[in-house]
Amino acid sequence: MRKFLRQIAASFATILALTPFVWAEPIRLTAFGDSLVQGYGLAQEDGFVPQLEAWLRDQGHAVSVSNAGVSGDTTTGGAARIDWSLADDPDGVIVLLGGNDLLRGLPPQETRANLAQIITASRSAGAEVLLIGMQAPGNYGADYKEDFDRIYSELAAAHDVVLHPSAFAGIMSETDADPSRIAEFLQADGIHPNARGVAVNIAALGPKVLDLIGRINASDTGVDG
Repeated sequence: MRKFLRQIAASFATILALTPFVWAEPIRLTAFGDSLVQGYGLAQEDGFVPQLEAWLRDQGHAVSVSNAGVSGDTTTGGAARIDWSLADDPDGVIVLLGGNDLLRGLPPQETRANLAQIITASRSAGAEVLLIGMQAPGNYGADYKEDFDRIYSELAAAHDVVLHPSAFAGIMSETDADPSRIAEFLQADGIHPNARGVAVNIAALGPKVLDLIGRINASDTGVDG
């Protein structure tokens, strides 16, 4: 009996030795944007990228997210550096740009063209894209706001990419019933989310990131999705 068990063990060891182990690599996403991505004013673990990775892990997904955020960047700057940011061949790109275009009152058509260039470059590199929208304030006038606000939905439809309508959707949802609470979710500058603000924004964004991952998986298996 012992001889038989030893033979079984030896056979099993031989099978393991001859069978290559295939470790599934995590999906690689690049978060491409401005200070909202870079993590301006926050401890490293509280920024957009670490909180997104943590949210995805909690959902059971092995995903790595690289931080390609540059504080102060406009869509013009993003368009100029997108090819460099795609050099590591990410599976997906999350685009969060346009806030600094708004702060400078740049023409909406310029923002649109730059975002289109970023999306086209990403898709040409084989990456799926998630576009995160921004909304213009009313102080530039109704025409400017209308032109700017429709950029993201129209680009998403034209290029067939995943759309998350608002970078601040989580904060807006939390404060909808009581706008006076918005300061609870922002840093002292009144612009950038604090750690709590990032957390609620990530919770709102998360399902769209799962949609992006679904597209990546479908693309890898040759299934339309």
